[in-house]
Amino acid sequence: MAFALRKRGPSTFERASDGSMTLIEHVRELRNRLFRASLAIVGGLIVGFWLADPVFMLLKRPYCRLPGTTDVFGQCQDLLALAPTTGFVLKLKLALWLGLIIGGPVWLYQLWGFIAPGLHRHERKWAYLFVSIAAPLFAAGAALAYVVVDKGLEFLMSSGVGGLSNQFEVTAYIGFITNMILLFGVAFEFPLILLMLNFAGIASARRLLSWWRAVIFVCFAFAAVATPDPGPFGMTLLALSLTLLYFVAVGIAFVNDKRRGRGKEVYAGLDDDEVSPLEYDREPVEAGQRIDVGAPVGVPEPIARPAPIERRYDDMT
Repeated sequence: MAFALRKRGPSTFERASDGSMTLIEHVRELRNRLFRASLAIVGGLIVGFWLADPVFMLLKRPYCRLPGTTDVFGQCQDLLALAPTTGFVLKLKLALWLGLIIGGPVWLYQLWGFIAPGLHRHERKWAYLFVSIAAPLFAAGAALAYVVVDKGLEFLMSSGVGGLSNQFEVTAYIGFITNMILLFGVAFEFPLILLMLNFAGIASARRLLSWWRAVIFVCFAFAAVATPDPGPFGMTLLALSLTLLYFVAVGIAFVNDKRRGRGKEVYAGLDDDEVSPLEYDREPVEAGQRIDVGAPVGVPEPIARPAPIERRYDDMT
């Protein structure tokens, strides 16, 4: 008994890549992907609601290390809540952050699945590389922010006016820490912008290196303005980290330029206002040979009028 194999048609990715999908089909695909991403975030929210208490205790550790925050039994004091709904709302916020992180692989995959068909093969390859680098950089920035909060709170409390209690309001304290983590994580993506400029051929490694004075100034100015921590510890550490990441990105750009052979062109070592090293040819230009005048074109013969349809025959009729 013979079984007929059913031929599979082109996949959704292939149809979106070759442009055979209609506008309504693109809208339906977007709807389905948004629905799946929402389900992943809701699932992560449920898991994050269960993990909110351990995460809160982790964020509370820098506060517990401050002097004057423990009782006579060595137990850390509770943070201050000013409203009955403060604890529940704060738990929902932490659960939402955790839900976005836990469901990140799913909703990022859905986002990538909708965008990738519009990219070329080499563009998708570089997108994979940059995404794989962006996640560790964000995690490194978040870890550094946690260290900054741990060390910076002690400086802030010891440098302020005396006679104040170290009992913080819980919403302001958690907001301070999450803002620091988000700021440091996003700031650590700065070298990826430079690498994109270099890999796209917009700026060479030498040009990126020529910006070092301006980049260092911008790093310190950004750290001074954007950091929620007014102490010098967090500002300086963020600025130095961004400066180090800048030079690492420039080093990678030099390797990429060497691999692609950039900088070996004839005019690569010349400035915009520098004269090219081409030799000046003083030999006169000789006159060319004389061109004879062509004969006039004759008048074309008139075209014969076509025969009637009933008088047209070929070799088959």
